[in-house]
Amino acid sequence: MEIGDPAGAVTLEMVKTARAKGIITGSCSDRPMSAQRAIWEEYGVEYDFVCYKHLLSDLKTQFEVEEYYHVGDRDDLDRKYAIQAGFGFFWPDEAAASPLLL
Repeated sequence: MEIGDPAGAVTLEMVKTARAKGIITGSCSDRPMSAQRAIWEEYGVEYDFVCYKHLLSDLKTQFEVEEYYHVGDRDDLDRKYAIQAGFGFFWPDEAAASPLLL
């Protein structure tokens, strides 16, 4: 995300657009969940969840939806955990161009 470290291609406006479409949004990071919440709250953007990358699959028990996606910038962690959890995976530039976020 644009507010991430490093900054990514997905903007807060894209997150707001996705939420307006009814898409469940949040963050999945190796950062403490309290730090993830603080970032969302600092920018005043609503979110549905925060979790650790290795617990991505737990979201399937919290939210029943047709499809699950994870956006990440690391093949060794983000992509790996997304695939293990049965999520689709987007690189940041792919997500930024996705109709889900536009």
